Amino acid sequence: MRRLEDKVALITGGAAGIGKAIAETFAREGAEVVIADRNAEEGEAAAAAIVTKNGAALAQPTDVADIAQVKALMDKVAEVYGRLDILVNNAGIGERSDFRHLDDEAWDRVWQVNVDGTVRCAREAFDLLRKSGKASVINISSLMANKHTRQMSAYSASKGAISALTRSLAVEYAPYGIRVNHLAPGYIDTEMIGRFTGNPLISKLLLGQTPLKRFGAAQDVANAALFLASDEAAYITGAGLSVDGGMAVTL
Repeated sequence: MRRLEDKVALITGGAAGIGKAIAETFAREGAEVVIADRNAEEGEAAAAAIVTKNGAALAQPTDVADIAQVKALMDKVAEVYGRLDILVNNAGIGERSDFRHLDDEAWDRVWQVNVDGTVRCAREAFDLLRKSGKASVINISSLMANKHTRQMSAYSASKGAISALTRSLAVEYAPYGIRVNHLAPGYIDTEMIGRFTGNPLISKLLLGQTPLKRFGAAQDVANAALFLASDEAAYITGAGLSVDGGMAVTL
């Protein structure tokens, strides 16, 4: 039997990169997948690709920074499935700027997507998750919540907030059979960080700080998400799992 057989899984930011890999992996393991992404065309394409491989998926255009769209997303899940077993809060953006020159608009944009989006999805999905009886929420934090670099203060702060929120929700949601954990990816070879890893000098520097001496693949994160979503992690909540090749433990 597949590990997520008959489960309903919602992945935000599921049209590309890590989110897409998670959606594809969950579908292969038997889940009915909902891909929520603000890029409607890419979301539909990702869902269609899963269906062509005999998986079950649908797409719902959603900007998690917009509470009305988040509510519409949860209404869609309720209408089609009536419950939710797995929520992956993956949607996120970055902003590179010296802190001295970081304006309020840029800060707010990062916070609204990364933090407010996670908060809204976890809150608005609560009734659907409770119906599962043994639901799993997986928030995507980052290596940068604890290991910092210049010009990424907004992103790092937002991911640190997600890690803290995970621990709080784990306590609040436990009485309802809902586990809440987070993943902290390092440098994963996706389009989002390609501008760093594509530079030979930066690539050499980053790999020098990575004990496993390679960048991660989106599938590496998807595999970790699969574990946390499955019954194999039934006694794990409030935890953070690093998927960074060991980079977090280097000086």
